[in-house]
Amino acid sequence: MRHVESALRRLRTAALVKGVYAGALLLCALTAAGLQWRAAEAVQAAAPEWPAQWDGRALRPMALSEVEQRFAARFPGAIARMTDGHRQLVLRQVDQPTRMLHPAADCYRGLGYRIAAAHLETDAQQRRWRCFDAERGSARLRVCERIVDAKGEAFTDTSHWYWAALLGRSTGPWQAVTTAQAL
Repeated sequence: MRHVESALRRLRTAALVKGVYAGALLLCALTAAGLQWRAAEAVQAAAPEWPAQWDGRALRPMALSEVEQRFAARFPGAIARMTDGHRQLVLRQVDQPTRMLHPAADCYRGLGYRIAAAHLETDAQQRRWRCFDAERGSARLRVCERIVDAKGEAFTDTSHWYWAALLGRSTGPWQAVTTAQAL
């Protein structure tokens, strides 16, 4: 009889341990699901409102390519591609200093373009841009870029922006704009 009682006690203890373990697993799963839901909600809530026009011209959204979508999934912020019918714009809201925001010339070189005539330029709205010509086959583009912080300070050099942001000398979120138009 003692053996039966001892066996029943071991069975009850094992059942209790398994029940507690299953409850802990369920609690972990529910917590993880809740955190993922909150993170997705925060990302959706933080999505920027992109401008409807640029330099007086209406903007139309363009779909991100597959490569751009994969990049955007890891990017600390948001990315949009737009056109005003004359040029394409890549708009990025950057939420934290990151090396994922790098010079457009690096991207174009990686896509097989030859880069030439790099220089600083001031546009009609008195905004400073870093510009260059990109050429691949018969395609010739003028590409310009700049980054603006939350206080309105502009950067035309990505490395200068990165270190200013990392060291707290520039505050975000930052707006990075790259324009490209056919020559």
